[in-house]
Amino acid sequence: MLVTVGILYLVFHDPAKRTEMAQALRQANRWWLLAGFVVYGLVEFLSGIRWQLLLRVQGIVLSWTRLFHLVLMGVAFNFLIPGGTGGDVVKVYFLLKETPGQRTRALLSVLVDRLIGLVALIAIAGVIIAAQWPWLHSSPAAVKYIWVTLAILGSLLAGLGLSFLLTGLGLIHRLPARLPGRDKLASFALAYNLYGRAWQPTAAAFVLSVVAHFGHFALFFCAASAFGATSYVPTFGEFCSIMPIVDTLTSIPISLGGLGVRENLFQIFLGDLCGVSPAVAALMATTGYALVLGWGLLGGVLYFFYRPSEHTRLREMRAEVASLEHAVAEEEIALETAEEEKR
Repeated sequence: MLVTVGILYLVFHDPAKRTEMAQALRQANRWWLLAGFVVYGLVEFLSGIRWQLLLRVQGIVLSWTRLFHLVLMGVAFNFLIPGGTGGDVVKVYFLLKETPGQRTRALLSVLVDRLIGLVALIAIAGVIIAAQWPWLHSSPAAVKYIWVTLAILGSLLAGLGLSFLLTGLGLIHRLPARLPGRDKLASFALAYNLYGRAWQPTAAAFVLSVVAHFGHFALFFCAASAFGATSYVPTFGEFCSIMPIVDTLTSIPISLGGLGVRENLFQIFLGDLCGVSPAVAALMATTGYALVLGWGLLGGVLYFFYRPSEHTRLREMRAEVASLEHAVAEEEIALETAEEEKR
């Protein structure tokens, strides 16, 4: 929270910038703001369909009403927990309450949902950064952020590749019990084994993830277009070129919901590459954030009306989910050990 406040102060403390922002806000096109709000609703709708596909692979039947309640509650908690996966804890916790006797399958559906979204982002970022390499490198200030993004995504891809290799060779159970991330690797292994056989719904989930990512880019394009009366509006293609970088860096748990970090990145990328003034660039980022926050507030309202008897402290939610992750990992390790003994 202190980091978030500090970055926001650096971005917005200049009185001249605040004056320019106020002028841009007065002339903002509300129809573009409404369009952005609707677009993000469609993004979460696609995310819900993707998750439902993955749930049904595991034989879990959840009503659409319940499912979208959980999706929007996850959006709400993403604003309260640093990083981009905080809402997953809440989604898993309440899904466990909805699916007694199917705890392992419930956890794996959320894990695979996140994995597919990550793989889609890596694929999109790789293709777009390669295609726009000369343009992106025309800004010296942006270059270091591009390399940091490539390092992060490359490390994640290498980690996924390693987990896939260890799974294929059945070596997870040979890893030291105290190795950091061993439980997560074992969970990945079980997920690969269960979802690898259901390649059609998994492929459909990947396609939905790609579309959802571009929908997220379109959200910020709509937010920027609202200020077309006072500023140059980058094209949708330009937004698609920078948003994979921005989304990757704002997922690092530095600030709440990436607030402040996103504004700083927009000032660098939109300012240097598109000629947008720092004040309006930061305003475009904050406006996109606010449109997502609108859906998060709706999720917060749904949370307070969603099975109140099951509500508990976030610390207790995390403890229960962590305990289940360990149990799932032990299940995969036991399966590998039994298979090795059989051979």
